[in-house]
Amino acid sequence: MAKIGRPGLPKEQRQLVWDLWKSGSSISAISREVGAPPGSVFTILEQNGGFYSLAQKRRASHLTEGEREEISRRLGRDASVISREISRNKGASKYLAGDADDRAYRLARRPKPCKLALNSDLRDYVDQQLREDWSPEQIAATLKKCSPVGKGVHVSHETIYKSLFIQSRGVLGKDLQQHLRSGRPIRRNVHNTTTKQWRSQIPDAVSIHDRPKSVDQRRRAGNWEGDFLLGRGLTQIATIVDRKTRMTLLVQLDGRDMHTVTEGISREMNKLPNHLRASLTWDRGMELADHKNITTNTGLKIYFADPRSPWQRGTNENTNRLLRQYMPKGVSMKHLTQDDLDAIADKLNNRPRKVLDYDTPANKLRALLH
Repeated sequence: MAKIGRPGLPKEQRQLVWDLWKSGSSISAISREVGAPPGSVFTILEQNGGFYSLAQKRRASHLTEGEREEISRRLGRDASVISREISRNKGASKYLAGDADDRAYRLARRPKPCKLALNSDLRDYVDQQLREDWSPEQIAATLKKCSPVGKGVHVSHETIYKSLFIQSRGVLGKDLQQHLRSGRPIRRNVHNTTTKQWRSQIPDAVSIHDRPKSVDQRRRAGNWEGDFLLGRGLTQIATIVDRKTRMTLLVQLDGRDMHTVTEGISREMNKLPNHLRASLTWDRGMELADHKNITTNTGLKIYFADPRSPWQRGTNENTNRLLRQYMPKGVSMKHLTQDDLDAIADKLNNRPRKVLDYDTPANKLRALLH
């Protein structure tokens, strides 16, 4: 039976989200485990500010949903239990098992008021120090050490964090989150880290620092740089540009997942002669985690730039800026076919470029081919 007010993932899956978050899994890893988009996982975590939510348990004496289904039939429970259950749920003529079970679930959620809600002086002190850019840990330690509000009046830093991130408490204003140095929208579990997780690791990735010097010096054609050009509504294309000739290839993609990107890059790069498929340098995105298959399919050696270092793929970054003339930011790319992209690439490749002494990429590549 559907649960009123609890849409989305089933209760067991939602609890699995919290258990994985507590164990230190990233949002991306949790998303793959429960089979839900990362945004849905974040929404679940955000509802409690990122603080671990224990699985709700009913007391043994409480009615279960199955027992409520049997309430209108003969049931081996004390008459007073059944009487109270019916009276608190609209009476015998309007009693509905699903509504009653949902109401019991909601009423069981009664968190105790926190110290900050009960002590206005303490709340004002915490508010004031947060506005002075003190961390919750610094505030909690000072309260315990110096008793600025009164002897024995203190609060833990976790309570301060909870009051900041769980706005339903109505204690500390959301604007105070801006004074936290981390800038995170939810509380991060102490075990939560992307270090050594699949999310942040590309198996057997070869660093750009291991790339041959001849590639850095642009001695020959066939060494490419690549990345995504993003459009509205999770649409994208792959852009690949040769470091020497500035020849540009555009790849139509239906998604950013590893298999789609691998297939698309392999398809378009295999249209080139073998000697023009030497290497490809990409950023650290997991969309190229299947880089070994790209190498197998095309012969390209794949190198990965350092995180947050777009200048290491400067040729590609500059080309993407030129492509915005044809594919502006905020416009969907969903309607673009591979033929459309080939036509755009052809325009760019036949325009004179200052860096090529006003020759065109197409002419430069043609000269090398002949």
